[in-house]
Amino acid sequence: MLINLSNHPSKQWSKLQTDEAVNEYGKILDLPFPAINPSAKPEEIKELAKYYFNKCLDILKKSRENNNVVHIMGELTFCFALVNLLQAQDISCISSTSARNVVQNGSKKIVEFNFVQFREYL
Repeated sequence: MLINLSNHPSKQWSKLQTDEAVNEYGKILDLPFPAINPSAKPEEIKELAKYYFNKCLDILKKSRENNNVVHIMGELTFCFALVNLLQAQDISCISSTSARNVVQNGSKKIVEFNFVQFREYL
């Protein structure tokens, strides 16, 4: 199972990204990324990470898949805290990588991200 903890619901993923996730991990379950106050203190981030750690554990305990991961993308300090908690329990965490294509159209910049692969947090 792949728990998708990001601001990008899997229904909005490209076919390539969805196919790779399903082929590698089986079921995809979306867990919306929390809104994190930019003024939050480190202690608040730690508490939020613990809360999401427990949510992920509860979900994974019910999983019948053999290959379980948490796909986590978002606010960096929260991701770092949560990845550390999950990895301490031998739960794999991954991010998605993409190629960034930029087209300048006069004063407008159009940015398109194209999925390339999933990469494990080290």
